Formats: sequence, C-alpha cells, structure tokens
Amino acid sequence: MPSLISRTITLPAAKVRSILAIFSLKRFIGILAIGSTAFIVLLTAIDQMIAYYVKDAIYTDLSRLPYRPYGLLLGTSKYVAKGTPNTFYTNRIYAADTLFKRQKIDYLLLSGDNRTLQYNEPRTMARDLRKLGISDEFLFPDYAGFRTLDSIIRAKEIFRAEPMTIITQRFHCERALFIAKYHHIDAVCFVADSPYSASVTRVRESFARILMLWELFREKRPHFLGSPEPLPPPIQRTTLSQSSEQ
Repeated sequence: MPSLISRTITLPAAKVRSILAIFSLKRFIGILAIGSTAFIVLLTAIDQMIAYYVKDAIYTDLSRLPYRPYGLLLGTSKYVAKGTPNTFYTNRIYAADTLFKRQKIDYLLLSGDNRTLQYNEPRTMARDLRKLGISDEFLFPDYAGFRTLDSIIRAKEIFRAEPMTIITQRFHCERALFIAKYHHIDAVCFVADSPYSASVTRVRESFARILMLWELFREKRPHFLGSPEPLPPPIQRTTLSQSSEQ
C-alpha cells in the first residue's frame, strides 16, 4: 500500500505536462518582454545618438542658414493613398522654392526615384518648381536617387554638389546628414515643415536608421554611379549685388 508521502507527491503525467507548459509559456513571455524592451532601448539610443551627432548642421531659421551654392532636394511621392496630396512633398517643394528665391542656394539638384514611366519624382519636382517660377537652368534632376544613401553620395561623386544644403523634414535631415558626415561630404540641412500626423513616419524612420548603420558598416554604394556630371559653378552673388546697386 503506497505511503501517505507517496500519494502526496505523485502527480498525474497530464498535470506535470500542464505545469511544464505554463512554466515554458511564462519563460517565453519573460524572454520576449526583456528582448522587446532591450530593442526599444537600443532604437531610442541610436535615434538620439544620430540626432545629437548632426544637430549643429540642422537649420530651422532661414535667417541663420548660410549660403551654399547647391541645394539637394530629396524626393518623395507627391500623393499618398487615394490621391491625397502628400504634405511632406508639398512642404519640401515650398522650402526649396524659398531657399532659391532668398538666394540661399544657386541651383537645385532634384534627387528621387524613377522606377517607372508613370512614377518619376525628379520630373514631378521640376514641374512643380517651374510652376513656382524657377527656370530650368537652375534645376538638375538626378533620376537615380532611389534611396537617401544614393542621393547623398551621387550628389558629391556625380554632380560635385559641394558645399550643399539638403532640403527635407527634420527626421530625414538627421539621417541624410549622418550619411554625409560618414562620407566626408560638406553639407547642412534646412528643415521643411512636418505634418502633424507624422508619428507613423517617425517610427518607420527609427528602423531606417538601423538599416542605414548596417549599410554604412558594409560600405554600401549607390545602385548606379557613372561619369561625373558637375553642376555649374556658384553664381557670384557679390558681383550681382554690386551690379544691381549701380
């Protein structure tokens, strides 16, 4: 006859499996929670590090922005879902127009995606800037700006667009400038306004920065390079100003 002790400590096999399953699930949830927390902390740390590293090259006040002969306008889609205008795009166009007309830049390099005949960011940007009164002689498309990294490196190596002012939203400015600094490119960035509903885009940007660091570590190069096509030399602003005063 089994002893009282034996009856007390003996458990059915099904009960044992149930306890182990619960223990394994709790352990899995714990590991997942710790891992998720660590990942969020890492994302935040990287985000803040990049922002701090480039903060002195970012301008929001037009009066403090130094003159640079070349402006690099980073492309994005003109429209979002269901044909709704993309405020990111519209604000970049207006910022580029303002910088040009205030003589903060001489030329605009329009860098964006040209994946299909129907989708052509540089062509769209040029058309909208012409509507605002900027002549074609000051607009130069870069049809191979598929990614920010491509746009930044090609601006230097193909178009010789240094020193330059990058034009985009602040979160994008930070990533673009980090790439520029890594490749020893002389650049600052002017911040175009961001729409209030930019939170989802901002989250996506955090992951884009992880990818950027990985690509820089691997010395990623643009999809297409080629022979140099230097932009025109800077306009002699002093000479123009003196002529207008005479």
